[in-house]
Amino acid sequence: MLTCAILDDYQGVGLTMADWSGLTDRIVPRDLRSPFATQDALVAEIADCEIVVMMRERTPFPAELFARLPRLKLLVTSGMRNASIDLAAARAHGVTVCGTASHPEPPVELTWALILGLARHLVPEAQALRTGGPWQGSVGGDLAGRRLGLIGLGKTGSRVARIGQAFGMTVGAWSQNLTAERAEAEGVTLAPSLEALLETSDVVSIHLVLSARTRGLVDAGALRRMRPDALLINTARAAIVDEGALLTALTEGWIAGAGLDVFETEPLPQDSPWRRLPNVLATPHLGYVTMRNYRTYFPEIVEDIGAFLDGAPIRLLG
Repeated sequence: MLTCAILDDYQGVGLTMADWSGLTDRIVPRDLRSPFATQDALVAEIADCEIVVMMRERTPFPAELFARLPRLKLLVTSGMRNASIDLAAARAHGVTVCGTASHPEPPVELTWALILGLARHLVPEAQALRTGGPWQGSVGGDLAGRRLGLIGLGKTGSRVARIGQAFGMTVGAWSQNLTAERAEAEGVTLAPSLEALLETSDVVSIHLVLSARTRGLVDAGALRRMRPDALLINTARAAIVDEGALLTALTEGWIAGAGLDVFETEPLPQDSPWRRLPNVLATPHLGYVTMRNYRTYFPEIVEDIGAFLDGAPIRLLG
């Protein structure tokens, strides 16, 4: 019997959202719900495991971790892209890495939840209603007739654009590889530069893959170019934005607010300023966390494990 650890199953649903019965004579699953504070603590818990299941990028797998897990043979991640896995190190240590499908719509929906929540002050208004605070303590912002600026127009960004258009917004977009033809096909205007996009947008939403080119792309200089009444939304990757610069921008009023689903350190420390800023609507990396995605992830994880044990791994990464 092989031991299989399921990491970071925060909701405790990994063993109930799929039928594991076909594997019970070959593996012993171990469901681990809490994140590990240190790599040492993680290794102490999973050093005996031949199979590890990971949820997206919640627990990084750098080269040094593979070196400390000599029994590991199969690593399965939800989704088919995971920047926190050192795939070269996995290959060097003889570890097979597999993934699953992932639906693009859930992060789109959360993006709009953050935009609408910020624009209409939903959290403070709802809290005031529950606690007997002021009845109508704010004046909401409009979306119709405003400009939505998208940094990235891929699978997620293009869907965000269509919803913005349905709200009556004009939509512009920019990325390093975006062409006028691609933008026009989505009914979107190609901004001549990132700076131009930031300067002309009322809402800026980030939809890029994290890479060497995009890390720190939205820095202090970029934030200074945004309008003081503009909103910044990030449901992509935290490192695309300089967190220190964004913290300054929000506390000093360079921009009006931010909707954030991703952070450099997750889970957030209890004393993190992101938990307290009044002009931030923050969620705990919920973009992909929906029933439809989970009901895709876990059955395909079971399929990946079964295929590997049968000697014919599927959905290989790298």
